[in-house]
Amino acid sequence: MAENTSSVFLQPYVPKFDGFYEHWAMLMENLIRPKEFWPLIETGVTVAPPNATAEQIRIANESKLQDLKVKIFLFQAIDRTILETILNRDTTKEIWEAMKQKYQGSLKVKRAQLQALRREFEVLEMEDDESVNDYFARTLAIANKMTSHGERVEHVTVVEKILRSMPAKFNYVVCSIEQSNDVTTLSIDELQSTLIVQE
Repeated sequence: MAENTSSVFLQPYVPKFDGFYEHWAMLMENLIRPKEFWPLIETGVTVAPPNATAEQIRIANESKLQDLKVKIFLFQAIDRTILETILNRDTTKEIWEAMKQKYQGSLKVKRAQLQALRREFEVLEMEDDESVNDYFARTLAIANKMTSHGERVEHVTVVEKILRSMPAKFNYVVCSIEQSNDVTTLSIDELQSTLIVQE
């Protein structure tokens, strides 16, 4: 019984595909590479040649089994509606290539998405009834998406954005932080913990 429970807790977190291919692909690579399954995505399944030896057949069967394991990760990560459009792909490599072709997008599309994210970041403000943790999560989610689209978002940019977009009830705290700290060296985590204490 204890063994079953521990195996549940050891299940790896599989990142759900949210439309941002580069970011999702990076997270999936970090999940798959340590398990030594990445060659299946780069080069595909090992196929036994005609008149194969017993060893070649064993290697091909093992490769197929590993491919099935990676497919399970992909099926967990990709919504059914998307999967339905690529279900005719037989191997992990084919599914991965289909996702890349479909969602990596052209440079023009990526620029348009980045512009939309920049606008979203600029107008971002903390709601009066929003918690500090929720606001940080919302801000960092947008900053991370911008990063995945090729924008270099510095820590100081995020810190300054948060400080100038807090509601009026935090004015005193914000002034205090700006006067007693060098904002250019203040980490996001330090800022968050300071604001949580005040909250």
